[in-house]
Amino acid sequence: MKYAKLTVVGLFLFCLTGIAQQKTSGKAIISTPGMFSEDCKAKIEQSLFKQYGIVAYKADLKKKNVTITWLTDRTDIEQIKTMIANAGFDADDVAAEESAFKKLSPGCKAPQMQVKKP
Repeated sequence: MKYAKLTVVGLFLFCLTGIAQQKTSGKAIISTPGMFSEDCKAKIEQSLFKQYGIVAYKADLKKKNVTITWLTDRTDIEQIKTMIANAGFDADDVAAEESAFKKLSPGCKAPQMQVKKP
């Protein structure tokens, strides 16, 4: 009987440690108006793949946004927006990094920003 009580108490404590280790996550939709093609989408997804703490992401080419889920103890929304901006794309209120934007393929630049050849 003594061992049965200890086993029950042990299982209870084990379950509590599992609950204590649950990670909190955040979810947001970030507007990326510069996403014009599959190439742009791949570039954004590639930059998010490198970001520590991102659990899931889905770029929507038609809506020109990215839905992101991340672990709040490892990263935050501002770091994620900065990562997208460093890839050369606007991310909500964070402007694209100019040098990264210049390196993008012509299909990823806004039509009004492309240089028209005569």
